[in-house]
Formats: sequence, C-alpha cells, structure tokens
Amino acid sequence: MPELGKLTPDFLQKVVLGRLGASRSELLQGPKFGVDNAVVRVATGTVAICTTDPVSIIPALGAENSAWLSVNLIASDIATSGFPPAFAIFDLNLPPGMEDIELEAYWDGIHRTCKELGIAIIGGHTGRFVGCDYTIMGGGFMLALGSEEKYLTSGMAQTGDVLLLTKGAAIATTGILAYAFPNTIERAFGRKFLRQAQGFLRRFSTVKDALTAASIGVRQDGVTSMHDVTEGGVLGGLFELVSASGKGAKISKSEIQIAEETRQVCELFEIDPMNALGEGSLVISVRPEESERVQRALQEVAITSFRVGEVTKPGDRVLLESESGESTLRYPEKDTYWDAYWKAVEKGWN
Repeated sequence: MPELGKLTPDFLQKVVLGRLGASRSELLQGPKFGVDNAVVRVATGTVAICTTDPVSIIPALGAENSAWLSVNLIASDIATSGFPPAFAIFDLNLPPGMEDIELEAYWDGIHRTCKELGIAIIGGHTGRFVGCDYTIMGGGFMLALGSEEKYLTSGMAQTGDVLLLTKGAAIATTGILAYAFPNTIERAFGRKFLRQAQGFLRRFSTVKDALTAASIGVRQDGVTSMHDVTEGGVLGGLFELVSASGKGAKISKSEIQIAEETRQVCELFEIDPMNALGEGSLVISVRPEESERVQRALQEVAITSFRVGEVTKPGDRVLLESESGESTLRYPEKDTYWDAYWKAVEKGWN
C-alpha cells in the first residue's frame, strides 16, 4: 500500500513536475519541490501569488477549530510571499451523512476566520457526494496581489543568509494529538498539562510570523525567503527551503527549541519531534545584517524565534550538527507522526 501523506520528491519529479500543461510567459514561478506558491504576472509590475491545499474537518477538533485550521494553513502558505492573503475559493466535497448543522458551523468558522485575516471569499463549489468521508473535505485556493519587485518564494535564499525558525518543533503534532487522545494524555500527565498541549492548536498559523518578518524588508533589504513547516517537520522544512534555493546549509540541531509539552507528548507516542508534523513553525532566511531586527520584530508581537543555522553556497551539502557530530541531512522518508497515530488507534488509546 502506498505511504500516506505527501508524495516523495522522487515521485513528484518523475511523474508530476514534467507534466504541467502549457507554458505561459506570465508564469514567473511554477511548481517546484519545496516551493509553496505560484507567482503569475497579472499586469506590469504586479503579480498574483497563488496556492491551494486541502480543507478538512477533524472530528476530534470539532467544526470551528477545523475551519480555523483549514483557512490558516492555506493563508500561511500565501503569507510566505511577504504579501497578506486577499481572496479565497473553497471546494467542499462533503460526506453524504454530514448534517446541515455541522456544515453551518464549519462554514461559519471559515467565514469568520477569513474575515479576521482580511480575506474575501469570491467563489467555490459545495455538495455532498458518495465516496467522500472525514477528514479531507475538499480544497481551498487563495491568492494575494503585490509588487513584482517585492514578492518572495522559498527558493530565494542566498549564500550567507541566517536561518531563523519560529516557535519550535512539532507544534502541530502536540496540538492534534492532545485533541485526538485527550484521555490518554490526561492520564499520563494530568489535566493542566492536557489543556496546555491543546493550546498548541491555535499556534498553527504562521501568517503573523511571515508578515511581521517581511515588514523589516525583503530580498537584499532583509528577508530573502520563507517556508512554513508542515509534513516532515522542522528538518523537512529547512531542507525544502534550502533545496528550493539550490544551496547548502549548516543547521544546528541543538538550537531547535522543543517545548516541554512537545517533548513529553512525543516521548509518550514514540515520535521524533524533529521530523513530525510542524504546522505553526516558519523557516526564514534573512541577510545576516538584518537578522536581529527580524527577531526583535517577532518578539514584539510575542513570537519566539531562534537562529538555527546559515545558508552556504550552491553545491554544498545540507549539514546537521548535533551532539554526536556532523552528518548530511536527508529529506525525511516519512513523517513519524503517521505511524505513531495509527499505532495509538490500534492500542485503543483515546
């Protein structure tokens, strides 16, 4: 049976990335491993930043939290361009048994989250269809508009850039498992710990992280690229940004923060937090002379950030420095979250 989660880079390169329809001169950035957004010139000097992702209802989270999460995960991709998300389209393919009251709660959550982020919903498609089931409910598309001289992609990191990481490792792993297996976690660590771990859910968005960092300046004036962490965890996210930029890197594993809640949850579920679901963390490459300004700006809006490495020249390896020495970082073959989740289900954890 094929592995769950994202397709491997090799499969993408072999099957997908060589078959992308017609060529268009307006397309400035198309699909590429490690790149979140497409960039399309829509007028002289103006570009549209476009992205898409699944939307979902995770029963353990409920309709409202699921809606907030679905919107913010797509918006987080857009924000890595340095531009705020502006427009959205949603395609909802719903299970036949989904009740109207749940759909209303979910859609109200999408509406309110988009309104908070300044996103106008401009269209979509909604229906119930045989074969659809929880948790994936369809997809969302977002776009932003901005100057062709100021957009960023995750492939723009430059040699000598400082690599920053916001928040830490396995943010999403902590929050989702705390909702999916609350009784197990409460028995192991207590009710107060459970509430603290569940609080990680609302850290999943990196919209504020990205827009705050970009406000200092972009390209030669500051931030050169950004990439939000998802499957493959923080090490996967760092690897993707560096690879998309065609550079090497030196990464210090000891500088990647792991919150105490994350550490204990990951030990309980036997998960490596370094390559587990990491939504909520943002990788930022920034010119070295501006890195402290970016960190101060993030701190002013209560977002922690850490210097975790530097970008090296093209052709270099991506090196991971740890207590056991220096090794070549490879892209994680699988996210350790998935196996741990299904093992917990098989054990009857709840």
